[in-house]
Amino acid sequence: MENDGFLPVGKIVGTHGLKGNLKVHSYAESVSVFKPGSLILAILAGKIEKHFAIKWAKPHGKSILLSFKGIEDRNTAETLIGAELFIERTALPELEEGVYYWVDIIGLSVFTTDNQYIGRVESIIPTGSNDVYIVKNKTKDDNTEILIPAIESVVLEIDFEHKRIRVNLPEGL
Repeated sequence: MENDGFLPVGKIVGTHGLKGNLKVHSYAESVSVFKPGSLILAILAGKIEKHFAIKWAKPHGKSILLSFKGIEDRNTAETLIGAELFIERTALPELEEGVYYWVDIIGLSVFTTDNQYIGRVESIIPTGSNDVYIVKNKTKDDNTEILIPAIESVVLEIDFEHKRIRVNLPEGL
Protein backbone atom coordinates (compact mmCIF):
# COMPACT_ATOMS: atom_id res chain seq x y z
CA MET A 1 0.00 0.00 0.00
CA GLU A 2 2.85 2.47 0.64
CA ASN A 3 3.59 2.56 -3.08
CA ASP A 4 0.07 3.81 -3.81
CA GLY A 5 0.56 6.86 -1.57
CA PHE A 6 -1.13 5.26 1.43
CA LEU A 7 0.52 4.40 4.75
CA PRO A 8 -0.67 1.88 7.35
CA VAL A 9 -1.70 3.59 10.59
CA GLY A 10 -3.49 0.89 12.56
CA LYS A 11 -5.73 -2.14 12.80
CA ILE A 12 -9.26 -2.42 14.17
CA VAL A 13 -9.08 -4.94 17.01
CA GLY A 14 -12.52 -4.60 18.56
CA THR A 15 -15.54 -2.47 19.36
CA HIS A 16 -16.25 -0.29 22.36
CA GLY A 17 -19.75 0.38 23.65
CA LEU A 18 -23.01 0.20 21.73
CA LYS A 19 -22.72 3.26 19.45
CA GLY A 20 -20.33 1.85 16.85
CA ASN A 21 -17.06 3.00 18.37
CA LEU A 22 -13.97 1.07 17.33
CA LYS A 23 -10.93 -0.03 19.30
CA VAL A 24 -7.76 0.43 17.20
CA HIS A 25 -4.22 -0.80 17.65
CA SER A 26 -2.35 2.25 16.32
CA TYR A 27 0.95 2.06 14.45
CA ALA A 28 1.31 5.83 14.77
CA GLU A 29 3.17 7.55 17.56
CA SER A 30 0.34 10.02 18.13
CA VAL A 31 -3.45 10.04 17.96
CA SER A 32 -3.13 13.23 15.86
CA VAL A 33 -2.87 11.05 12.72
CA PHE A 34 -6.57 10.24 13.21
CA LYS A 35 -7.74 13.82 12.61
CA PRO A 36 -11.51 14.42 12.78
CA GLY A 37 -12.95 15.07 9.32
CA SER A 38 -10.12 13.33 7.49
CA LEU A 39 -10.63 10.22 5.39
CA ILE A 40 -9.21 6.83 6.28
CA LEU A 41 -9.11 3.72 4.12
CA ALA A 42 -10.16 0.45 5.77
CA ILE A 43 -9.15 -2.80 4.06
CA LEU A 44 -10.69 -6.00 5.38
CA ALA A 45 -9.18 -9.39 4.55
CA GLY A 46 -7.05 -7.79 1.85
CA LYS A 47 -9.99 -7.35 -0.52
CA ILE A 48 -12.85 -5.20 0.78
CA GLU A 49 -11.88 -1.51 0.68
CA LYS A 50 -13.93 1.36 1.99
CA HIS A 51 -13.21 4.99 2.89
CA PHE A 52 -14.58 6.45 6.12
CA ALA A 53 -14.63 9.97 7.50
CA ILE A 54 -13.33 10.19 11.06
CA LYS A 55 -15.78 11.72 13.58
CA TRP A 56 -13.38 11.64 16.53
CA ALA A 57 -10.44 9.75 17.99
CA LYS A 58 -9.02 9.59 21.50
CA PRO A 59 -6.42 7.55 23.40
CA HIS A 60 -7.72 4.59 25.38
CA GLY A 61 -5.04 2.77 27.37
CA LYS A 62 -2.54 1.40 24.85
CA SER A 63 -5.03 1.67 22.00
CA ILE A 64 -7.20 4.34 20.40
CA LEU A 65 -10.97 4.69 20.31
CA LEU A 66 -12.19 5.79 16.92
CA SER A 67 -15.59 6.79 15.57
CA PHE A 68 -16.48 6.86 11.86
CA LYS A 69 -19.33 8.78 10.28
CA GLY A 70 -21.96 6.25 9.17
CA ILE A 71 -21.04 3.60 11.78
CA GLU A 72 -23.69 4.13 14.44
CA ASP A 73 -24.14 0.73 16.11
CA ARG A 74 -22.10 -2.12 17.53
CA ASN A 75 -23.26 -4.68 14.92
CA THR A 76 -22.03 -2.58 12.01
CA ALA A 77 -18.78 -1.82 13.84
CA GLU A 78 -18.14 -5.53 14.46
CA THR A 79 -18.03 -6.15 10.68
CA LEU A 80 -14.88 -4.00 10.57
CA ILE A 81 -12.86 -5.95 13.17
CA GLY A 82 -9.58 -7.02 11.61
CA ALA A 83 -9.52 -4.21 9.02
CA GLU A 84 -6.18 -2.52 8.39
CA LEU A 85 -6.38 1.28 8.37
CA PHE A 86 -4.47 3.52 5.94
CA ILE A 87 -4.15 7.27 5.41
CA GLU A 88 -2.88 9.15 2.39
CA ARG A 89 0.75 10.11 2.77
CA THR A 90 -0.14 13.67 1.79
CA ALA A 91 -2.30 13.89 4.96
CA LEU A 92 0.81 13.65 7.17
CA PRO A 93 2.15 16.91 8.56
CA GLU A 94 5.40 18.30 7.16
CA LEU A 95 8.41 17.59 9.38
CA GLU A 96 11.21 19.94 10.28
CA GLU A 97 14.66 19.49 8.75
CA GLY A 98 16.45 16.33 9.93
CA VAL A 99 13.29 14.66 11.27
CA TYR A 100 11.87 11.66 9.40
CA TYR A 101 8.90 9.35 9.51
CA TRP A 102 9.82 5.81 10.55
CA VAL A 103 8.19 4.41 7.43
CA ASP A 104 10.79 6.30 5.38
CA ILE A 105 13.74 4.92 7.39
CA ILE A 106 12.66 1.27 7.67
CA GLY A 107 14.05 -0.69 4.73
CA LEU A 108 17.03 1.57 4.03
CA SER A 109 20.44 -0.10 3.58
CA VAL A 110 23.08 0.85 6.14
CA PHE A 111 26.77 1.32 5.28
CA THR A 112 29.80 2.37 7.32
CA THR A 113 31.96 5.37 6.42
CA ASP A 114 34.30 3.01 4.52
CA ASN A 115 31.34 1.68 2.47
CA GLN A 116 30.99 -1.66 4.28
CA TYR A 117 27.42 -3.02 4.13
CA ILE A 118 25.95 -3.60 7.60
CA GLY A 119 22.36 -4.53 6.74
CA ARG A 120 18.89 -3.02 6.46
CA VAL A 121 16.86 -1.10 9.01
CA GLU A 122 14.20 -3.63 10.06
CA SER A 123 12.50 -1.64 12.81
CA ILE A 124 12.98 1.28 15.17
CA ILE A 125 12.85 1.50 18.96
CA PRO A 126 11.91 4.82 20.58
CA THR A 127 13.96 5.31 23.75
CA GLY A 128 12.90 8.76 24.87
CA SER A 129 16.19 10.51 24.22
CA ASN A 130 16.70 9.16 20.69
CA ASP A 131 15.48 6.40 18.41
CA VAL A 132 17.49 3.23 17.88
CA TYR A 133 17.61 1.55 14.47
CA ILE A 134 17.51 -2.26 14.50
CA VAL A 135 19.67 -3.35 11.57
CA LYS A 136 19.80 -6.94 10.27
CA ASN A 137 22.01 -8.43 7.58
CA LYS A 138 19.93 -11.17 5.97
CA THR A 139 22.89 -12.34 3.84
CA LYS A 140 24.45 -13.77 7.01
CA ASP A 141 23.17 -16.97 8.59
CA ASP A 142 23.63 -15.89 12.21
CA ASN A 143 20.54 -13.60 12.20
CA THR A 144 22.27 -11.03 14.41
CA GLU A 145 20.97 -7.54 14.96
CA ILE A 146 22.97 -4.37 15.33
CA LEU A 147 21.41 -1.56 17.35
CA ILE A 148 22.41 1.82 15.98
CA PRO A 149 21.54 4.96 17.95
CA ALA A 150 19.90 7.57 15.72
CA ILE A 151 22.10 10.45 16.81
CA GLU A 152 24.06 12.94 14.70
CA SER A 153 27.49 11.61 15.69
CA VAL A 154 26.54 8.09 14.48
CA VAL A 155 24.07 8.64 11.62
CA LEU A 156 26.06 10.84 9.25
CA GLU A 157 23.84 10.80 6.19
CA ILE A 158 20.38 9.61 5.15
CA ASP A 159 20.12 9.38 1.37
CA PHE A 160 16.54 8.63 0.30
CA GLU A 161 17.39 8.83 -3.39
CA HIS A 162 19.81 5.89 -3.10
CA LYS A 163 17.92 4.29 -0.19
CA ARG A 164 20.91 4.20 2.13
CA ILE A 165 22.20 5.45 5.45
CA ARG A 166 25.88 6.13 6.16
CA VAL A 167 26.97 5.62 9.77
CA ASN A 168 30.05 6.06 11.92
CA LEU A 169 29.73 3.13 14.32
CA PRO A 170 30.84 3.65 17.92
CA GLU A 171 33.58 1.41 19.33
CA GLY A 172 32.29 -2.09 20.04
CA LEU A 173 29.58 -2.23 17.37
